[in-house]
Amino acid sequence: MRTVLCVAVLAVALAKLGTAGEAEVRAAPDVSLQTAQGAPVRLAAFKGNVVLVDFWASWCVPCKTSFPALDALHREFERSGLTVLAVNLDERRKDAELFLDAHPHTMTVLFDPDGGAPKAFGVKGMPTSFLIDRAGTIRFTHMGYSATIGQQYRHEIDLLLSEH
Repeated sequence: MRTVLCVAVLAVALAKLGTAGEAEVRAAPDVSLQTAQGAPVRLAAFKGNVVLVDFWASWCVPCKTSFPALDALHREFERSGLTVLAVNLDERRKDAELFLDAHPHTMTVLFDPDGGAPKAFGVKGMPTSFLIDRAGTIRFTHMGYSATIGQQYRHEIDLLLSEH
């Protein structure tokens, strides 16, 4: 899986563009993830909140920029009802821990030891983020990362937070 994601990351990096926009509207898969301490977390537990699920890895070059930017969004919108879940896909947990030590954060970091979450979401490159509305529907998808995408995230988050 890592090889496939590396190829996709390279393609995104060469294009120097992140793709973004409305996703095929569909229910977010109820994947099972783990906290750093190994406690299980189901995505369905966040239904009722606006959730940004970001798939990242320590070896992903654009993730070094997107990770702190998404953490900033978390801090900006947390009180308004946004939950940011950064799902790590490293094969070796130690690689993720070294990355996390170098990138202080307040957003929730989860792990996918079984590797099923990227398949369930249809992740094709790294990083990839999904914005999920309060009803549990994927409304926006972003693959890759560019410095100009922050305003688009803010617009989409504002839109989803304003819906009841």
